[in-house]
Amino acid sequence: MNHILIAKRVIVISVSVCTAAFAAASIQKEKKGMSESQAKVRFINRSPLGYSHVVEARGGRTLYLAGQVAQDKEGKLVGAGNFRAQVKQVFENLKARLEEGGASFKDVVKLNYYLTDASDLQALRETRDSYINTETPPASTLVVVKRLAREEYLVEVEAIAVAAE
Repeated sequence: MNHILIAKRVIVISVSVCTAAFAAASIQKEKKGMSESQAKVRFINRSPLGYSHVVEARGGRTLYLAGQVAQDKEGKLVGAGNFRAQVKQVFENLKARLEEGGASFKDVVKLNYYLTDASDLQALRETRDSYINTETPPASTLVVVKRLAREEYLVEVEAIAVAAE
């Protein structure tokens, strides 16, 4: 009689352990699936000036792009004294950096701009709008500075992107 009772208890304990192990494996698989999923980004409170006040990002990979200036691939200045030429080169450099990280402008959630002259803001906006998704624009900050790393630079832009795993 004791052997039958002990066997029943062993079976109940074994079933309980297997159930717990299965549940733990399912949770791990779910967590792994979530980390390998697409990034989920939500743009909140779009400003009429072409940026979002809040961007929420979940999952994915975060890329931090250093400030890009108007240099070509050989490190030579593009557009000396010409803001429009410089800002175009800056956005082309951002595009190249994003591609190197396996991302694109659709993944950009934040842009920081550094200008030496606030009167260039409209040209900056026009160029920016030709690269970003204007329906869901990234959050952004603009700072007017006395000068950048080199006196001939008129603009520098840095970015944060959240891309798929």
